[in-house]
Amino acid sequence: MFAYHGETMGTTWSVRIAAPSGGISQPIGAGIQSALDRVVTQMSHWDQASDLCRFNRVRSDAWQSLPIEFFTVLEAALAVAHESEGAFDPALGALVDLWGFGPAGTRAAPPAPDAIAQARDGLGWRAIAIDRRGLRARHDGSATLDFSGIAKGFGVDQVADYLIGQGILHFLVEVGGELRGCGLKPDGQPWWVDLEAPPGITLPVNRVALHQLSVATSGDYRRHFEHEGARYAHSIDPRTGWPVNAGMASVTVLHPSCMMADAYATALTVLGLDQGCALAERLDIAAILVARGDKGAREWLSPAAMRMLD
Repeated sequence: MFAYHGETMGTTWSVRIAAPSGGISQPIGAGIQSALDRVVTQMSHWDQASDLCRFNRVRSDAWQSLPIEFFTVLEAALAVAHESEGAFDPALGALVDLWGFGPAGTRAAPPAPDAIAQARDGLGWRAIAIDRRGLRARHDGSATLDFSGIAKGFGVDQVADYLIGQGILHFLVEVGGELRGCGLKPDGQPWWVDLEAPPGITLPVNRVALHQLSVATSGDYRRHFEHEGARYAHSIDPRTGWPVNAGMASVTVLHPSCMMADAYATALTVLGLDQGCALAERLDIAAILVARGDKGAREWLSPAAMRMLD
């Protein structure tokens, strides 16, 4: 077993490889870091030199050519926005910054309602048009892209694609808690992962085999601030401009693509338990939703998730 690790996107990454007895001759660690650095260079909301920030700065409806990776993520993000009727919105950058979860810096109290309303005026995934043949996109000058709900998962996929391209077919990739497994461990077993409950919640541990499968989790415990006894999580509801307040402790999604698992987990978190369950069933998404309640936590597994669990 070979192990590699590093840092990216404000978090850490790790890769475990079950390699042949002859070992690995390529500089795999450097290649993994390069794949992740490319995602940051193109899609960082924090780096003003990134392709995403340059796209946001163009305040006109002119077409902009995009790198293939950027375009792939944007196209997928718009598809999930359409499927979720805007619960997932990649043009949420102004609100993310306003609530203190972006490069503008943290905050200790909620913004004023007028400021929220003004930021929402610039929202809207529908304001973004794409041209698949030309690998280009445009917006009406008001949208501010933010890929924080999808880029980390895409980074996992990019690392997996790099490893496969190097002829490595048995591995487990992890970036900031999001994972993708391929092939088998040296003992012939799949990459088993325990899906633990959020902190402070006691539930049975679900176990899943990541065999050509990814997992991503969105939770209100990961990034948040508290003010006067209320918790404000980093997941923003585009429909209200406020952090989600539907009692969702966590949403875990299993999908062949970690990018899609990441985006769907965000969408289901925003929708809440009832609407999230309905969307997961309609789209056959393998999802585990954990909601807080007065009588304790409630867990719901979609039919697709139940088929995957041990």
